[in-house]
Amino acid sequence: MHNLKEIRKDFASFKKALEKRFVEIDFNKLENLDKQNRDLIQKKESLEKEKKDISKSKDKTLFSKSKEISLTLEKILDQQSVVKNELEKILSNIPNIPHKDVPSGKNENDNVEVDKKGKLPKFDFTPKSHYELGENLGMLDFDLATKTTGSRFVFVKNKLALLERALSNFMLDTHIIKNGYEEISPPLLASENTMFGTGQLPKFENDQFEVKLDKGSDRKFLIPTAEVILTNIVKDKILDLKSLPMRFVASTPCFRKEAGSYGKDTKGMIRQHQFYKVEMVSIVEHEKCFDELERMTNCATTILDLLELPYRKMILCSGDMGFSAEKTYDIEVWLPSENNYREISSCSSCSTFQAVRMKTRYKSKNKETLFAATLNGSGLAIGRTLIAILENYQQKDGSISVPKVLRPYMNNLEKITPK
Repeated sequence: MHNLKEIRKDFASFKKALEKRFVEIDFNKLENLDKQNRDLIQKKESLEKEKKDISKSKDKTLFSKSKEISLTLEKILDQQSVVKNELEKILSNIPNIPHKDVPSGKNENDNVEVDKKGKLPKFDFTPKSHYELGENLGMLDFDLATKTTGSRFVFVKNKLALLERALSNFMLDTHIIKNGYEEISPPLLASENTMFGTGQLPKFENDQFEVKLDKGSDRKFLIPTAEVILTNIVKDKILDLKSLPMRFVASTPCFRKEAGSYGKDTKGMIRQHQFYKVEMVSIVEHEKCFDELERMTNCATTILDLLELPYRKMILCSGDMGFSAEKTYDIEVWLPSENNYREISSCSSCSTFQAVRMKTRYKSKNKETLFAATLNGSGLAIGRTLIAILENYQQKDGSISVPKVLRPYMNNLEKITPK
């Protein structure tokens, strides 16, 4: 969230920077509310001083005046509460400011390719989609999931369930042993305040699955990504500089309504309400944000290098970035059935945006208390990695070759064939 004091220093620049986001913000209302709030603060301070002076004077003739001041102060506090709530509502719905390196643009068509790696597979047959391959193997069952649960769910069975588990373990081992992340097994439910901290609430409430617990209990939500729960590990903390950087990784189910995706990717596993993902989170000093973003993105692409899957790296334009991000790289993997690259990871620097919402700070070398910076990235989305393996490693007979790096995790299985 943005600091109102900082906005006030150069309101015109703040307004200009957010133009790249292509979002509607009532800046006039924000300015007017800020002015009202400051006027009320001045009135309050002036009346409090007057009341204090009366008390010091011990002049009984002024006691009635003191009572009047007390009543006026109560009214001012009520007014202030209303104004502050309105300010909070506007500020909490304003996205992060894009970094100057971020290309200006409205949507995914304006994203810029910065790197491409791997050889595209060549087939002497027409490659099938992941869902055709999975159903032919008897190991992906969408119809059963629709009967038991609803649309956008799937039963993953037999050797593909083993492949899914192998991917999770392989990714975790790589990030923990080679990349220095600390493994966390977190709760899958997050409180309303926790969801606010990373920016999912209040703006994206319609995308979340809310869980009703006991009557009158705090609101709880199924996590849309482990980013939410991992980043909030440092909520309301002042961190020791020596503890930075902090790097966490978790493999969890994720739950999303995909409210804005009606009609998109209705077949297969590309867009599910429930999916598995390995998530990386870093907490760093503000000035080390972009070095950490490069490091995190490299950690994600290393997984694809080891799996020998072709991919490209994109820098997202200002209009396509997530709400909390100041700069984002998307990694897109090649899907032969679509003759196209599709997102498999998104790595973002959020600067101090989430830390301000979470009240996460650290003590600098100069003993200053500063807001920390947060980053998050998929390392990788497990379902989409499984999709990429099915499509890129498919054989003419419908079997799937197992990537060499995964074989130790799959009892040295070399090929997945129909059961």
